[in-house]
Amino acid sequence: MPDAAALLIVGDVDQLPSVGPGQVLADIIASELIPIVYLTDVFRQASGSRVITNAHRINRGQMPDLTNDGALSDFYFIDAAEPADAVARLITVVRDRIPKAFALDPIRDVQVLCPMNRGDLGARSLNMELQKALNPPGVARVERFGWTFGPGDKVMQVENNYDREVDNGDLGIVLRIDHEEGELVVVFDGREVRYGFGELDELVLAYATTIHKSQGSEYPAVVIPLATQHYMMLARNLLYTGVTRGKRLVVLVSQRKALAIAVRNQNSRRRWAKLREHLTGIQSGIR
Repeated sequence: MPDAAALLIVGDVDQLPSVGPGQVLADIIASELIPIVYLTDVFRQASGSRVITNAHRINRGQMPDLTNDGALSDFYFIDAAEPADAVARLITVVRDRIPKAFALDPIRDVQVLCPMNRGDLGARSLNMELQKALNPPGVARVERFGWTFGPGDKVMQVENNYDREVDNGDLGIVLRIDHEEGELVVVFDGREVRYGFGELDELVLAYATTIHKSQGSEYPAVVIPLATQHYMMLARNLLYTGVTRGKRLVVLVSQRKALAIAVRNQNSRRRWAKLREHLTGIQSGIR
C-alpha cells in the first residue's frame, strides 16, 4: 500500500471463523494495536426488526423471543419435536406459507440453511425433498455425481472456476439441458454459463445449503432447521451467523432443546494462530 493510503477492515468477529486456518480479524482486534469502532445502528432492517433484536439476544447468550401474537413479523419459530415432523413442516413453510404471506418466490427468494450436510435435516437430504416439492425432475434431466438436475433447479457452484468466472458459493438456476451437445446451462445473475455433463461435479442442488457455505451472503428469506441430531455443530456463532443471513424474514424450524443448546454453547475449538503474538512482538520491537 502507498504511504498515503489507509486500510479499513470491516467484519463481524461474532460470526463463524474462516473455513481455512487462522482467525485474522479476531487476532487483529485482540492485538489492540489499531483503533476499533463497533457499529451498533441498524440500516439493513428496520431498527425494530425481530431478526435484529433476536440476533443480539443470541449473541448475548439469551434465548430469542419466540412469541407470536398473530401479527405479521420477520421472525418466526416453528416447534418441531421430531426430525420427520420438522421435514414436513419445513417443506410446507418454504413451498406454501412464505410465498402466500410474503409474496416471495420459494426457489429464488427462500434459502434453507442447515448446521450440517448429513442427517434427515442436513442439506443433502433436504435438497432431495425440496426438489421433489418445488421442482420435480421431468423428462429433461441429467443425473451425475449423485444429483439429478433439471430446468428450474437452484444450484450452487462449489469451487472457483476462473475460466467460467463463477466462484465457490455462487447461486444460479438451471436454464436448459441439451442432451445432443451433452451440456447443461445455468444462469448466474443474468449470465449463461455452460457445463459439460462430465463437469457437473462443480455443481450441487442449492435449495438447502450449510450455514458455513452461506457466510458472506444474504437472502430475502432464511429457513433454519435445528435438531439435537446436529449436536456437534450446535453453537452460538453458527446460529447467529445463520439468523443474520436473512434480509426480510427468518424462520426457525426447530426442537426447543436444540435451539437452547445452540444459544448456550459459546465454546468453539481453539485455533492455534500466532498473528496476535507476531503483531504485538513487532510493536514491542519498534518501541
